[in-house]
Amino acid sequence: MAYKLDRDLEFLQYMDDESLDPLVQVLIRDKDGSLRFTENLSYQEIYKQYSPQHSKYWELIAEELQSFGGNSFVNIFRGGGVQYREILCEVCDKMKVNYNSKSSTINIEQNLFLKILEDSMKDMSAEELKCIVDELNLKTQTYTSQAVMAAMQVAIKQSGFFVYKMAAIVVNAVLKAILGRGLTLAGNALMMRSISIFAGPIGWAVTGALTAIDVAGPAFRVTIPAVINVAFLRQQYLNKDLNKD
Repeated sequence: MAYKLDRDLEFLQYMDDESLDPLVQVLIRDKDGSLRFTENLSYQEIYKQYSPQHSKYWELIAEELQSFGGNSFVNIFRGGGVQYREILCEVCDKMKVNYNSKSSTINIEQNLFLKILEDSMKDMSAEELKCIVDELNLKTQTYTSQAVMAAMQVAIKQSGFFVYKMAAIVVNAVLKAILGRGLTLAGNALMMRSISIFAGPIGWAVTGALTAIDVAGPAFRVTIPAVINVAFLRQQYLNKDLNKD
């Protein structure tokens, strides 16, 4: 199978090797660190030649995700891989995300981040929620998960950088839960402090979701964290100038 041109994945060619590494690891390695039985990426000659210079074979990375996306659909007669947007929507359906299928890809990704954050806050105390409000500078004095979610939705509309921070919070927790290590945003101490406050609850929420889904569709154990990684990378790409500070 070859990479199918996908406008939602084309930006990957502009990401550096370090940024792409977590996505590659999610695609090729199982939760115990061994290579996945169903992965094809590590067998490719260009991978063997250049890894870990992932930017040299970004199309192979995109192809691998498309392939896993094809495996996650009920229709086993579908030929080859599928477009990222279809994979994203399938992941959102499995995660019970409320989204408009006609919305832009980036808006659907935002809804996915919000759903994961919402699930992680359900059992938080008012004190924990106040900590989140203070750390993220949210505009609310009501410390319930519903009020905090509403404040996040307002913040999203006001600031593109808030979306990036929200994405970093989610992907950091997901990577810790799946790979045992989080993001490394060198020189951005404020960002790292913000993402650390959510690490545990989000990790538990995502791990629980993956465990429940794994029985019905093992491919989702790959596509869910992979989609979250891609969605974060898109925000990193869009905010690349801000992230230098």
